[in-house]
Amino acid sequence: MSKPQKEMSFLNHLEELRWLLVRSAIVVLAFAIIAFLNIKYIFNNFIIVFKNPDFTTYKFLCNFSKAFGSNGLCIDHLDFSIQSLKMAEQFSAHIWLALTFGFIIAFPYILFEIWKFIKPALYDNERKYASVFIIVSSLLFFLGVLFGFYIIAPLSINFLGNYSVSEDIERNFKLASYIAIIKTAVLSSGLIFEMPVIIFFLAKMGLVTSEFLKKSRKYTFVIVLVVAAIITPPDILSQVIVTIPMMILFEVGIIITKIIEKKQLKEEKNLAK
Repeated sequence: MSKPQKEMSFLNHLEELRWLLVRSAIVVLAFAIIAFLNIKYIFNNFIIVFKNPDFTTYKFLCNFSKAFGSNGLCIDHLDFSIQSLKMAEQFSAHIWLALTFGFIIAFPYILFEIWKFIKPALYDNERKYASVFIIVSSLLFFLGVLFGFYIIAPLSINFLGNYSVSEDIERNFKLASYIAIIKTAVLSSGLIFEMPVIIFFLAKMGLVTSEFLKKSRKYTFVIVLVVAAIITPPDILSQVIVTIPMMILFEVGIIITKIIEKKQLKEEKNLAK
């Protein structure tokens, strides 16, 4: 096991970080331009689709409730309209949607840049896991994005779009508000699903242990409930649906931490011989 490369100065680290951000921004921008040129396809298939009662999630929930002899989860229509109230609102939405898609598609490359940045501080046997880190982190992120797209976003839009305190109030929502709910649901889920990776690095640095994580379960559960309440509509079903996978990811983090601790203990014993 050879030692990490020679330490760089603080200014050199800042320079590396600056170029990391520049290169990542260029790749995000490149994918954003592609998304910008295909915005009608993106808008019709990934944004406005949540207003369609035939959307995959709505049909699944309806079939699920019918299996138990009920139509309680069936959605016949979403009684609200989306409107653009400012001259530049549609163009602004066009740009921000393109940038959001650019970031999502470029995420594996951003991970690659992050790996290059931290690589000098790693040992040779740790550097060989670069591909594993990028693949696993990317898969978790995209799983989170899909979870946000197929679960959180439609549940949020269905609940908030049909919610009413009075029949005299028309439900006409700004385009920016509608898109913001989708972006928040998708990006938040993608980043939350990175929890096992974050726990892995914290464990490698010795900042957390499996015992600490076990003792923190009840506090983590409360935090998860708060996060679920923020990124989902205020109904119990949505919060439970979001809380379950987040707690599963936390438990996966505990298992990963245990594996790291066993490996480190074994290495210490070998060095002591």
